[in-house]
Amino acid sequence: MILQTDIQFVPGVGPKRAGILNKELDLFTLGDLLRYYPYRYIDRSRIYYIHEIDGSMPYIQLKGRITAFETFGEGRKRRLVAHFTDGTGFIDLVWFQGIRYVENRYKVNQEYIVFGKPTLFNNRWNIAHPDIDPYMSEADRPDGLMAMYNTTEKMKEHSLNSKAMQKIIGNALGMVKGRLEETLSADVVKMANLIPFHDAIENIHFPKNPLLLRDAEFRLKFEELFFIQLNIVRYAADRKARLNGFLFSRVGKYLNTFYRKHLPFELTQAQKRVIKEIRKDTASGKQMNRLLQGDVGSGKTLVAVMCMLIAMDNGFQSCLMAPTEILAAQHFETFSRLLSELKVNVALLTGSTKKRERQEIHAGLLTGDIDILIGTHALIEDEVQFRNLGFVVIDEQHRFGVAQRAKLWTKSEHPPHVLVMTATPIPRTLAMTLYGDLDLSVIDELPPGRKPVKTVHRYDKNRGALYQFIREQIGARRQAYIVYPLIEESETLDLKNLEEGFLHIREAFPEFTVCKMHGRMKPAEKEEVMRQFVNNQAQIMVSTTVIEVGVNVPNASVMVIESAQRFGLSQLHQLRGRVGRGADQSYCILITPYELSADTRKRMEIMTESNDGFVIAEADLKLRGPGDLEGTQQSGIPFNLRIADLVRDNAILYRAREIAETIIADDPKLSQPQHLVLKQQLSRLGGNRYDWGRIS
Repeated sequence: MILQTDIQFVPGVGPKRAGILNKELDLFTLGDLLRYYPYRYIDRSRIYYIHEIDGSMPYIQLKGRITAFETFGEGRKRRLVAHFTDGTGFIDLVWFQGIRYVENRYKVNQEYIVFGKPTLFNNRWNIAHPDIDPYMSEADRPDGLMAMYNTTEKMKEHSLNSKAMQKIIGNALGMVKGRLEETLSADVVKMANLIPFHDAIENIHFPKNPLLLRDAEFRLKFEELFFIQLNIVRYAADRKARLNGFLFSRVGKYLNTFYRKHLPFELTQAQKRVIKEIRKDTASGKQMNRLLQGDVGSGKTLVAVMCMLIAMDNGFQSCLMAPTEILAAQHFETFSRLLSELKVNVALLTGSTKKRERQEIHAGLLTGDIDILIGTHALIEDEVQFRNLGFVVIDEQHRFGVAQRAKLWTKSEHPPHVLVMTATPIPRTLAMTLYGDLDLSVIDELPPGRKPVKTVHRYDKNRGALYQFIREQIGARRQAYIVYPLIEESETLDLKNLEEGFLHIREAFPEFTVCKMHGRMKPAEKEEVMRQFVNNQAQIMVSTTVIEVGVNVPNASVMVIESAQRFGLSQLHQLRGRVGRGADQSYCILITPYELSADTRKRMEIMTESNDGFVIAEADLKLRGPGDLEGTQQSGIPFNLRIADLVRDNAILYRAREIAETIIADDPKLSQPQHLVLKQQLSRLGGNRYDWGRIS
C-alpha cells in the first residue's frame, strides 16, 4: 500500500533526512507525512510595497529587483547582502549560509517575488534567508494560501524548513497514483456531510481557496475525533452486552431505616436523581460503571453511603478506596458517624494499620463480618480478599494508576459494580473522551443552607487588613487555613516556604494556636494535627496542598492561598472547597505579587467571579489545554491530536459522538460490509488503546 512506503523513498528525503524526520517528528511513512498538518496559512496573494512595511507584519511579499550584492565579514562570520527595491524604497536581503548558491542563482536587475519576515536592524529593513522566486504574471502565480509547518532546530540545520516540508509533502502527494482510499464508510461521510478524504488531504496542504480549506479542516478534525468516540462507544456497548453484574434486586431494612430515621439532612433533587440512576444500573443484571461528578461539598459521600446500604440489603460487601490516609480516615469517621445507629460493621485499612488489626480485618472480610471497608492503596494488596464484594467506590480516581484500579476487579467472582467519584469537575468535551465509556451522573446543586464562598484577590504587600480580618473571624469562633505551595526552600522559586510561613504566622498571631500540615509528616502526626484542628484546639492551620481534597472542617471559614499564581484554576477551586462546608459565610483570599502575567490575572478574575466548578473547569481547559489537566496524561487518550482541538472543536466532537452511537446501535460489531473500512481503521489506530472504562 502506497501510504506504508518508507519516508526515505519520498523525493527530497533520502536516508539521512528520513532519520531526522523519524526522530524529530515521529514521521516514518508516506502516510505519516500526509498527516503532518500545517499549523497556519499565509496569504501569498497580496504584494506589498516596501514603503508600507511596519513592525506589525509577521511576513511580507514584495515584487522588485536586486540592484547589487555586497559581502561582509570573513569565514564563519561572512554574510551576503542583496539590495532590493520596488521603486518605493529599499530593503536588504541577507544570507548567512548557502552564499555561493545564492550568488550563482540570482541576478542583478531581474524581477523577483521575495517573501519573508521583515526586521529592523540599524534603522534599515531586512529579510534574512528570504524565499525568492522569478516574477510570474498574476495568472501564472499559484493561489494565495501557503501552508506553514512546525519545524525544529535540528531540522533547520539540514535545510528542512517549512518550505522544504511543503515541497516534500507535494512530492509525497505526487507519488499517489489515482486517489487516496476513503477512510470512512459512505454512511458516515453522508451523515456528517464530509468532503472525500483525498480532497481533504490535498486541500489541507495546498488549499485551492479558503472554502475548500475550511471543508478539509472539518473533514480531518471530524475523522480524528470520530475514531476515538467510535472506539469508546463500541467498547462500552460490548461491555454492557457481555458483562453480567451482581443483581441488587431489593431495597431493604438498611436503606429504608437509614433514609427514614438517620438521614442527616434532606437529599437534594440532584442526589435523589443520582441514587435512582445507580439503583437502576445495579438492578439491571449488568455491571455498573458510572462516573459521579459533583462539586466540592455537593454530597457525593452521602450518595455512596446509601448505595452501599443497598448492596448490604442484597447481601453484598462494599469498599471505598481513597487516595490519601487523611481522606480515608475522614471517610471512615463520616461513615461510622452516619451508620452508628445501624448494625453496620465499617473498617479502615491503610498503610499504617497495625499488623494485629490488619489480620482481624482480613479475617472479617472473608467471614463477611465486615460490611464496608474503607482504605487507601492497601485495599488492593493480594492478601485482602472479600467474601462477596459487590460494590466499589473509587474516590478522586485520577490519583490512582490504571493497574491499581484494575486490581480491585480480582477481589470478586464477577466484576463488582463500580462508582467513580470526583470533585474535580470535568468539562463535557473532556469527559466524553476521558470517560466516554462510563455512564455519567452529575450532582449539580449544593445541600440547602450552604452559602457560596466569597473569593477576593489581594496583593502580598497589604497584609495588615488581611490579618485583622482573620482575627475577627477567629474572634467569632471560626478557623482559618493558610496554604503554601512549597515545603522547603527552592533557589529557583521566590516563594515563602511552609516552614518560614509557619513561623511568621505564629509571630503574627501569638494569641492563637497555629498548627502545620504537610505530606512528609508521619500518618500519626497528621492525624493528631487534624484532631486538634477539628476540635478547634488549633485555630489556624498552615498547610501545603495536602488538604486539597476531602478534608472536612465545617467550622473553618477562611482559606488564604499564598502565591496563588503558582496554582492552576482547578487546584484553586479544590482548595476553596475546604471552606464553606458549614452554615456560616466563608471566604477565600488569593494572595499574589502585583506583577502578574495576563493568564494569571485572568485566572484570578475567574476565581473571584465564579463558584461553579464546571465553569472553572471549562476555563482551565481553555487556558491550559487538555494535556496539562491533572489525571489526563495517564488515561491513554491521545492528547497529541494532530488537527482537532477538544476546546475549539467541541461542536465537531458532539457530532462525532452522535454518529458513532448511531453506527454502533445499528452494527455493534462493525460486521456489515460497508463498515469494514471503519473496523480496519480502528485496528490501524491501535484497537483498544483508548479504553480504560473496564477498570474505571
